[in-house]
Amino acid sequence: MIGASGQQLGVVTLSQALAQAMQAGLDLVEVAPKAVPPVCRIVDFGKFKYEQEKRERESRKHQHANKLKEIKLRLNIDDHDYQTKLNHVREFLGEGMKVKISLYFRGRENARPEFGQQLMQRVIRDIESSGRAEVPPRQIGRGITMILGPVRGAGKKPHDQQDEDLETAEHDQKNKQ
Repeated sequence: MIGASGQQLGVVTLSQALAQAMQAGLDLVEVAPKAVPPVCRIVDFGKFKYEQEKRERESRKHQHANKLKEIKLRLNIDDHDYQTKLNHVREFLGEGMKVKISLYFRGRENARPEFGQQLMQRVIRDIESSGRAEVPPRQIGRGITMILGPVRGAGKKPHDQQDEDLETAEHDQKNKQ
């Protein structure tokens, strides 16, 4: 049993534990039921439950591995628009997110799906440093989709790299002296 102030009170019977909890005006909460013997704690149950939920919310806040962003392309995309979308893809990959690239054919574009495959291969080549194709380009119906995932170590921001280069230069200069 663990007391209200966090000190260990040792192994006690259930009736003694309940009596101590009532005396303190708090609740007896079982915190480790699978332990032998089970571990109980004297706490205010409402506060205990609130803090537990708060810890769960905090742990969920830092999880974003399951986020998936989608970028839609057109077959005859202008170079400037392509570069803008590519920058968005790099930004998402740098934040550790996965990116789904979708390309849909309309009308006569359906006759030449190989042009769509070439565009998808160009995307893969252009983001090679920051991501890789987890699901390769596949034609499904009137469109081609693929999923890109981040590459380890690619999440560094450009100014972080400049700081690192500056530190390395300073370190080399000290070693020369």
